[in-house]
Amino acid sequence: MQLRRRLPILSLLACLALSAAGVARGETLVIAADLWCPINCAADSPRPGIFVELARDIFAEAGIQVRYETRNWARVLQEVRRGDINAAIGAGYEDAPDFLFGATPVALSRNCFYTRRDSTWRYAGVSSLPAVRLGVINDYSYGEPINAYIAGPHAQRDRVQVAAGDNALDLNLTKLSHGRLDAVLENSWVVQSRLAELGHSGELREAGCREPNVPIYLAFSPARADSARYVELFEQGLQRYRADGRLQALLGKYGVSER
Repeated sequence: MQLRRRLPILSLLACLALSAAGVARGETLVIAADLWCPINCAADSPRPGIFVELARDIFAEAGIQVRYETRNWARVLQEVRRGDINAAIGAGYEDAPDFLFGATPVALSRNCFYTRRDSTWRYAGVSSLPAVRLGVINDYSYGEPINAYIAGPHAQRDRVQVAAGDNALDLNLTKLSHGRLDAVLENSWVVQSRLAELGHSGELREAGCREPNVPIYLAFSPARADSARYVELFEQGLQRYRADGRLQALLGKYGVSER
């Protein structure tokens, strides 16, 4: 008698489990950024980037599909903040302090200054920056006090040139090679990867780096009720992947290592 009474309950639980699995299988999480390879590369590439592959693999374990899109960074921040998309790839606290971040950064962004090989200028703190025409990217955070310098009056005197759009890095590199910029400030992984892709490895000179390195994350929308759950799922996955070596293997595939 007890068994017969429990059967409907067990059947109901089974149905609920199947229903929950169906919801998970139909769940899609949208992440976006401008091109910042190898952190995130072309969406149609077999190697779409470290953060993209990591997010896809981690969320797939929970039955959640990840859709990766590219657009300019300012637009990404606006859309994540409004909740139109779920998360921004490679954001730091200074990019969007109101976003939801996990406890552990995926990587540390090492921002360095790059010049032509014939340059003798070296970065020696913000006081050394007025000596060069510096190329940066719109709405990127480079940490204080460099952010304050970029936002200051130097930009009005062409000492700071701000590139925007999906090809902002290539624009800055082109201006540097043509002598319209003296230095470009960019993530070291990004410059190394892009120069290798273009067949120009070693053509630029590293002229010093900003300290300290900046933690970067998959940062989730503050406007969406599901963000806290996604943050927790990604954090747990990141810890697993770091502990079992899968994160290190992924970084190795892109020719970089954790710093």
